[in-house]
Amino acid sequence: MNMPRVLIVDDNLMNLELVSFLLQADGIEVVSVPDAHSALRDIRTFQPELILMDIQLPDIDGLTLTRQIKADPSTRHMAVVAFTAYAMKDDKARMLEAGCDGYIAKPIEIGSFTTTIRNHLAKNRSQL
Repeated sequence: MNMPRVLIVDDNLMNLELVSFLLQADGIEVVSVPDAHSALRDIRTFQPELILMDIQLPDIDGLTLTRQIKADPSTRHMAVVAFTAYAMKDDKARMLEAGCDGYIAKPIEIGSFTTTIRNHLAKNRSQL
């Protein structure tokens, strides 16, 4: 089986570095980008199985980007997991309504983070 691929979209450099380190240490191939425009570019070339999507981005917000990804037949199969500090019940519902396949709250639980990502990857693979 191929190494899983995860694209991380987050404008916070510390988040990018920490999450990239954890996933790479767990044998997951990672590309990280700081904004939606970079994400749209790298989605085509990297072909991630899962996109870890910050909701507050500097140009196009994460929910708008998720809608674009899910509306495109060539990318809609990619799992999008919201990765945000928004924690209210209504916020989670908005994320799912926009097309997110799941939700991970910041700050992350380091001990269970990679297991959570692997669970999302397995769920996405089983739905293909």
